[in-house]
Order: sequence, then C-alpha cells, then structure tokens
Amino acid sequence: MSNTSPVSMAAFLLTAKQAAEILAVSPRTLWSITQPRGELPCVRIGRAVRYDPADLRDWIEKKKGGADQ
Repeated sequence: MSNTSPVSMAAFLLTAKQAAEILAVSPRTLWSITQPRGELPCVRIGRAVRYDPADLRDWIEKKKGGADQ
C-alpha cells in the first residue's frame, strides 16, 4: 500500500478559482473550455470540479500551436 494518503493527493488538484487564476481567465471562461463543453480535462469528485496542473500545462502546450487547435 502506498504511503500517500488521499488527503495529500487532493493538494495536487486545483479548484476552479485557482485554475482560472493560473490561466488568467474568468471562472466563466474556464467553465466554457472545460469538458464536455470544451477540451480542458477536469476531475469530478461528487459535485466538486478540480483541475490537474499537468492537464493545464498540456492544454497550454496544445494551444501554443495555434488558436484553432
């Protein structure tokens, strides 16, 4: 069994507010680009929506190729 507790794993996920601040967009814009409406993956835990920082980085890298990608 792993030494990592579920509580410490939650620290690796960002809230919508944190993710929006990192991307420098409004929470409304973040919601519009979040799956299934958009292409940004999220993690749903019950009613809570969280974002993996690695997914944010991957999404940014994809966007660097052009706005229509």
